[in-house]
Amino acid sequence: MYLTIKETAQYLTLPQSIIIKLVHEQRIRAVHDGEQFLINRDQFNDYIKQVEKAKKLFEEWRNEPIPDSVDVKDED
Repeated sequence: MYLTIKETAQYLTLPQSIIIKLVHEQRIRAVHDGEQFLINRDQFNDYIKQVEKAKKLFEEWRNEPIPDSVDVKDED
């Protein structure tokens, strides 16, 4: 499925200016139909999976309990 720049920005929750910049830098593959850029949504599947995995790992780290006793020697 192809998306416009506006739809892609909404899909990735990024500003349109960033999407335009990434298209011009060829970091996002796009097709120009003479009027607008069309972007294939499927190219973002890996990116979205990586973001979800990073969020999950961060939450696990954040929810890890702090040890009761920290064995730290005071150097003072």
